[in-house]
This record gives sequence, C-alpha cells and structure tokens, in this order.
Amino acid sequence: MKVLLFTLPCLVASFSATRSPLFVTRTAPHKFSSTSLDAATNGANGDASKKKVIVLGGDGFCGWPTSLYLSDQGHDIVIVDNLSRRNIDTELGCDSLTPIKSPEVRVQAWKEATGKDIKFVNLDVAKDYDLLVQLIKEEQPDSIVHFAEQRAAPYSMKNSKAKRYTVDNNVGGSNNLCCAVIDADLDVHIVHLGTMGVYGYGTSGGEIPEGYIDVKLPGGRDANILHPAYPGSVYHATKCLDAILWQFYQKNDNLRITDLHQGIVWGTNTPQTVLDERLINRFDYDGDYGTVLNRFLMQGAMGVPLTVYGTGGQTRGFIHVTDTARCIEIAINNPPQSGERVEIFNQIAETRKVRDVAKMVADQTGVDVNMLPNPRQEAAENELDVSNRKFCSLGLEPVTLDERLFDEVTEVVKKYQHRCDPAKILPASFWNKKRAAECADLDPSSVEIKTKESA
Repeated sequence: MKVLLFTLPCLVASFSATRSPLFVTRTAPHKFSSTSLDAATNGANGDASKKKVIVLGGDGFCGWPTSLYLSDQGHDIVIVDNLSRRNIDTELGCDSLTPIKSPEVRVQAWKEATGKDIKFVNLDVAKDYDLLVQLIKEEQPDSIVHFAEQRAAPYSMKNSKAKRYTVDNNVGGSNNLCCAVIDADLDVHIVHLGTMGVYGYGTSGGEIPEGYIDVKLPGGRDANILHPAYPGSVYHATKCLDAILWQFYQKNDNLRITDLHQGIVWGTNTPQTVLDERLINRFDYDGDYGTVLNRFLMQGAMGVPLTVYGTGGQTRGFIHVTDTARCIEIAINNPPQSGERVEIFNQIAETRKVRDVAKMVADQTGVDVNMLPNPRQEAAENELDVSNRKFCSLGLEPVTLDERLFDEVTEVVKKYQHRCDPAKILPASFWNKKRAAECADLDPSSVEIKTKESA
C-alpha cells in the first residue's frame, strides 16, 4: 500500500469569551457550486483507494451528507437505516424545517444528478441481527461507518421511555455491529461517530487529549489509558459505553476500530446536497434535536430572540457538516492495523462559549438574546482545551464559524420558514425534576415568528 504523508499546520488552543480562535483554518465560501470538494481533500492522507463502505444511519443529519460525499469521491456506498429519526419526528410532532424526501427518492435523485449509484437497505442494526450479518457477508465492505444511534442529548433525557430506547438502540446496535463483523468473518474497519461529551467539559484540568491520557499509577508507574468518562446525559453515557465495547472487541477479537469524538455540528447543505432539491439535508430547529448554532441561526432569521440556556458560559466544540464528511473519509483512509489499539480522533474545528456564538448571530441578525433557565444539569461555566492534531496532520483544514457561511443557513431558513412550528422552539426535555421546576414558566405558545409583514 502506498502511503502519502502530508503535514499541514494546525494550532490547538482553548477559547474563552475574550479570545479569538487560534486554529489555522479555511473559511468556506458563501455558496457551494461544484459537485466535488476541492482537490486538496480528494484522496485524503493515507490509502486513497476507492472502497466499499456501508454507512449505518445514512439517512440522518450527518449520515446523509457523508454518504453523498463518499460516493462523490468514488467510493461504493450502501446506506443502512431503519428511519427511526423520521419516526421520532412523528412522535414529537415536529418535522425537519427542510422537506426531506424518502430514501428511495433521494438515492434516485443522486443517480440522476451524478450517475452514481447508492444502495439503500431498511434495516434495524439494534434488532435485525441476522439480516445485518447477511448484509455484511453479501456486500464485503472495506469499512462500516456507524451513525446508527439516537443522537440527541435532550431527547435522551425526555422521559424513561426515551432513556431506555437510547440505551437499547445505541449500545445494542454497537454491540451487534461488532458481533456481526466477527460472525461475517471479515476484516472490516469500523468507523464510529462518537462525541466530545464522553470527556465531560472542563474536567481534565488541561488539554483534552485524543482518547488516551498519560497518568501516573501507584508506585510511580507511567501509563497511557483511555480518558476517564464523564457523561452529561443518557446519550453521552451510551457513547461512553460504546467506547468500552470498542476497547473490548479490539483486545479480544482484533477488530480494527476508529472512534471519532465529534463536536456540535452546524450547517445544512454541502456541495453534494445542493445539486438537486430532492437531496437537501434535514434541518432540526426544535429544542430536542436542533443543535445550538443551527437553532440560533434559525431563530435569528425568523426574528425570534435567541434561546441561551443559563449563563451561556458553556464552552463547546464546533464542526461544520462538510468537515464531518471529510473527517470520515480521512478516518476510512487511515485505519489502524490489525492488533493496534482503537484509534481515537477529536473531530472538532474550534471551541467557543455559547454566549459568544449567540452574540455573533445576534449582531448579524439584530435579534435579542434571551437568557433562559437551563434545562440541563451542567456547570454554568466551563473552559474547554481540546487537541485536534491528528486530523490536522492528515490534511484537514477545518471550516470555522464565519458570518458568510451563516448566510447559507439563513437563506435555507427563510426559504422554508413556513414549515416552522414556533411552539417547538423552546426546550421540552429536562434533566431532572429540579430543572423542570426551574423551567416551568417557559411558555412554548409565547414564541412568535416575525415575518416581513409583521416586522
């Protein structure tokens, strides 16, 4: 195998309310116009040969654009999804702001737009074990990308039903995947989308390393161990349990596994999803599934005061949805060898305090900022110092928060604002009874969208 090595500068730093980002980064253009990303990311560092890739959860917010990107790069893609996220839309009574088509229509549109085939299989990874094994045997994939998990922390705290479903689906699905690869008797590289939340926020006492941390054991012995878990929700707890499963199956069965600890994803479209209206990505704006920056951008575009929880002093890692797809391909191209420990990357572009992000959006849109009682059980303020050296050394030039790119999201929101239910904007899930009591005065019916006519 021919290995290409490139090193690009990438600085890593912590950020506070008064600091500006120190990453060496690339700013994305206002709009996308090409069918492929620039040549710098084509054949990202490592084995750039085209691969058969099964994408579990390929119908979702991150899975769909990643599947299109990998197909656009020439990989042979099979999407597996049980459409559970669409079913949760029905449960919550809140659709994607963007009108997403059925998987069958989506893959047909991709075929018409690019001439490339993507196969779709409706399968529940957590329940349809025999079908999963059969699929892996039939498709003989080089890599399996695992997005097939309930992804929202607020939803995972909504009630006992949601908590139990999140654990059963996420942990059961991950365990099934490992068992299925073993039973299929294939050397398949598993790439799992995890979360920065496995580390906790500001609990390391310094820079958060990429997965493993140097410690001194009793007797003065030095060791490099898996970073201690510090989850902040049932969702985050399932990702911590995933991490333990990866460690076991790598040690016991020599599975090749890469775990990506991703920050909060923002953005909507990619160069692939804009090729046809039927390819548009989902956009969640509600209190359960809307990621914080996308929620702010939606609220700003609609004239709704921004909903900042608590003091807004929570520092979080952010990554644009286009970089999610790029990082997945870099991980696919750089698998650990058989017998090597689980590879772990921190998949973020930068860190910012929530209130600083809110100020950026408020300054651009002119809306007010509302400081709401925090529905989450978390520290009011935290710093976050994170290493992302691995991806940067492998060629990633991350997209950072930029007002020009905000415009792309804002345009999407304005186009589909008639699909928004303002009663779904405020938080609807609470971490415990105390938090629910503190938020009891929030009135979902009080949220009003300011249209051009009412402004």
